[in-house]
Amino acid sequence: MARVLARVRHVDVGYLPDMTDTDTDTARLCAFALTCSLKPSPEPSSTDLLTQQLLDAMGEHGVEGELVRAVDHDLRPGVESDMGEGDEWPALRERILAADIFVLGTPTWMGQHSSVAQRVLERLDAELSDTNDAGQPRTYGRVAAAVVTGNEDGAHAISATLFQALNDVGFTIPAGGVTYWNGEAMHTTDYKDLDETPEKTASTTATLAANAAHLARLLRRSAYPPA
Repeated sequence: MARVLARVRHVDVGYLPDMTDTDTDTARLCAFALTCSLKPSPEPSSTDLLTQQLLDAMGEHGVEGELVRAVDHDLRPGVESDMGEGDEWPALRERILAADIFVLGTPTWMGQHSSVAQRVLERLDAELSDTNDAGQPRTYGRVAAAVVTGNEDGAHAISATLFQALNDVGFTIPAGGVTYWNGEAMHTTDYKDLDETPEKTASTTATLAANAAHLARLLRRSAYPPA
């Protein structure tokens, strides 16, 4: 069993890493993770913990990552990129679009992704109408991955929903595009309560980190052609 439980690091949303490297095989990449716990910071979150482990694993492949908890921000309901005064989605959206890899993390409630995650998916709908010079959504060429936690079943169904929604708005999903942990049904042990990370979860996280970084570098080297 691998002891890789790690402390979650939250980074200021305003941080912009230097991505001026020109060698796409070794260039540093940027990952932005948005987690959708129902609990505001600084309350511990299993979803944040597993997502941070994924970011740490990506760091071994030259990826700089930051993690933000969505519920700490005022994300107004709607499907526009900016829902007006007080809406904090535009700042998060710019972080998503500035990153090579977008990670969306959610807990499991009643077998479903959280209501916060659904709000994020609805706000991402606006990306269909914001296009680049080739007429493609600005999300084209960016990789998306998922993180799911919960002490009940549902990870496969949730990741399928996230994959479809993220792909619909232009993100590319790598092979093995989710890492997850499901605890025993109807029990109270959370991922953050474990003394050690289960070996299967650790290996899945490591594989996703490698695949996401590899795919992001491929897309940076060779963008999707115009239709």
